[in-house]
Amino acid sequence: MLAIPVPFVVSLLLLLLAVTLYVRLAGQAKSACLFLALCAATTGMVGLRWTADIALFSMAQPLLASLIPVAAWLIFTHATPNRLAYLHVAGPILVAVSLFTHPFLALPLDEIITAIYLFYGIALVRYSAKEPLLIHVSFSHWESVKRAEQVAGWMLLFSALIDAAISLDFAVNQGKYSLYILTLAHLVLLPVLAIAVIIVSINTPAVDDGAQPEISELPKAPSSESLLTQDRADEIVARLDKLMREKASYLDPDLTLAALSRKLGIPAKQISMAVNQVHQKSISRVVNEYRIEHAKQALLNTDETITHILMNAGFQTKSNFNREFSRIAGVTPSAFRKQSAAQLR
Repeated sequence: MLAIPVPFVVSLLLLLLAVTLYVRLAGQAKSACLFLALCAATTGMVGLRWTADIALFSMAQPLLASLIPVAAWLIFTHATPNRLAYLHVAGPILVAVSLFTHPFLALPLDEIITAIYLFYGIALVRYSAKEPLLIHVSFSHWESVKRAEQVAGWMLLFSALIDAAISLDFAVNQGKYSLYILTLAHLVLLPVLAIAVIIVSINTPAVDDGAQPEISELPKAPSSESLLTQDRADEIVARLDKLMREKASYLDPDLTLAALSRKLGIPAKQISMAVNQVHQKSISRVVNEYRIEHAKQALLNTDETITHILMNAGFQTKSNFNREFSRIAGVTPSAFRKQSAAQLR
């Protein structure tokens, strides 16, 4: 029988990663470090539960497990916090009630935990699909943050599937394979979920609450929660285009929606809504189109290396530059330069 050394190893690795991240990015990745510590504690508790028949471990492990999807949701939606955030403790409280009232009150503990993971998994997948307003994330990292949110959502759904598989194993095989199923789950679920949280945390800078948008020269608009009129949307997009062309703000690799809001004196949500309304594209894609146009001119008129060009155009990684260039131009940067050179001969 497997003695489950794997959870202890995973737990140690997650803890070391949390410490390393805190040492290097203490001010920026506190939430990620806390999440990693929670994952490490949960994984370690899994190992203790299966190697030592102690009631405290059996109670602590499901309670810690119920906190993981809640913590993930709060981290990923930090930019737009829910006013009723305290309701997120309802699931873990229900798990605690189930644990402390057993066997007097026979609440379905496994079903409750599975439901929590399903609920937050579906919520995260839907949240990422709705183009979340990543106000303080640089446009260079929007796509990677969005993918991290999607991965996190699917990992929570994967966990719910694992819980269902364990329940089925106990019903059919008296739990004969549950140990192996649980070990496999923690080899995949928590490390991947932890990486997704790290990606979001390190790409979301600390927010200066004192930074306020400049006063807008535009007439006072309706609430940012309501739809914009077409005239308002067109005016916002025109001001954005003027800023980009005259100030070349897109060249800043750390440009964020919050920074644009301050430069334009317009609420961030209105800028995002206006761009989506006029261009049917996200603000990050529109900013990248300015960057790609800048890169095209450099490819046509200079002999600079592609790496140098992409850095000067506001991109931070070659993979992101190549992906966006191919999406907009239909060819890779090197192919574009070759085609352009051939046409000039």
